[in-house]
Amino acid sequence: MRISRLADLSAVGTLVVLIGLSFPGMALAQTTPTQVAPAAPAQAEPKLETFGRWSTLVDEVDTGQDIRKTCAASTAFVGTGGESGTLTLIISNGDALPPDAYPSLTIAVDNKGLPTGKTVAATFGDDKGRVGVKVHSDAPINGRLSWTADNQAKTSLALLRAMRRASALDVAFGDMPVASISMDGFTKAYRNLGASCGFPTADVAP
Repeated sequence: MRISRLADLSAVGTLVVLIGLSFPGMALAQTTPTQVAPAAPAQAEPKLETFGRWSTLVDEVDTGQDIRKTCAASTAFVGTGGESGTLTLIISNGDALPPDAYPSLTIAVDNKGLPTGKTVAATFGDDKGRVGVKVHSDAPINGRLSWTADNQAKTSLALLRAMRRASALDVAFGDMPVASISMDGFTKAYRNLGASCGFPTADVAP
């Protein structure tokens, strides 16, 4: 994907890396000296938009059979100990879409003191209510540790609604606070994902 012009933006850089990890088939084709790659269709430039503290990135690939879109939204934050981090949502129009499944959520943060493993109990919310979610640690993203939430439709919907409601989303792993993350612009960013990847958003952001 032709995204080097966006590499200086922290949240966008995370979007790019996550898209590459989640959808490796979307990477540019590589050839060896003994192989000749067929000419690829011309691809549209990734579309970047900003809504408050959130950025969205829509990458479109013509597979020759259909148009595959990957839609991501991300925001940068500072953790409780001053660590830098990003919170990212990502979905493709080739995936199951809402209301059957919702964008996956990943947190990447420079905090090696946080628990890792296949099942880490996490909470997301504010003083009006919190949602319990299981997260699992993944490969580092841009050198940061990362965790992805279990993407069960009912839990993901509750989490997204908490993000819609909160002005700042408090995140904790077990009893260890991770960050309080601004949700300024989240509603518009989520609507943008729906409009770009073709799914309804009224159940999260009416």
